[in-house]
Amino acid sequence: MWFVNMRKKLLLGNWKMNKLASEAKQFAVASSSLVEKAKLHNIDLGVAPTYLSLSIVKENANKDMIVAAQNVHFNSSGAFTGEISIPMLKEFGINWALIGHSERRTYDNETNEKCHAKITALIANDMVPVYCVGETLSQFEANRTKEIVERQVREGLKDLTSALVKNLVVAYEPVWSIGTGKNASTEIAEEVCKFIRDTLKDMFGDVADEIRILYGGSVKPENIRAYLSCPNVDGALVGGASLKIDSYEALLDNIM
Repeated sequence: MWFVNMRKKLLLGNWKMNKLASEAKQFAVASSSLVEKAKLHNIDLGVAPTYLSLSIVKENANKDMIVAAQNVHFNSSGAFTGEISIPMLKEFGINWALIGHSERRTYDNETNEKCHAKITALIANDMVPVYCVGETLSQFEANRTKEIVERQVREGLKDLTSALVKNLVVAYEPVWSIGTGKNASTEIAEEVCKFIRDTLKDMFGDVADEIRILYGGSVKPENIRAYLSCPNVDGALVGGASLKIDSYEALLDNIM
């Protein structure tokens, strides 16, 4: 029995704490033709701006551009100073959100349990979670990659059903390669992404073959094609290389 990968490729840029609103608008307007180009090659394009630029990008980008929040709270309202709720995002037409990015886990005490609460709330509101998992350098050097990643997947997605996770996206981001210029080899990326898919299959059955798994970590135009040639890598979550329109277009061109 053989399986043909029909999963649609996804290029998602994470802008982190970058770009003023005026810069975000300029990028959004310039990206419209890229979305049309991507559609011709069956590729989804998206960006995750800061909260302050979400509505501006949504209003000025091609209607088929995915616009994702970088985080969200699991409660719909309440005394949570500095947080943003799902209804607030949906009011502006935002239907995607990153959850559990390593920088959130490192600097903001984002635990697997918090990720689970956020993912559950997003799915209940017909939104798409992009669940980020990955190990630190010390964990990688101690050969604990699969142990750490499996725990993140199982704890973050516990109690969900196969029907609920169909639109989920998982992003494998080895923490030791994010913003460091160090790249996980294509062999490592494929091995871990396949392990994630096998874990999802154990949890949810054949729907795991429909779930898109991205690789992230110092992805650049010159290496993205090699990563996306791996059978279990369906796209990329890109940081710095997604900030400039020329580089973003080069990323797209190199996976078409």
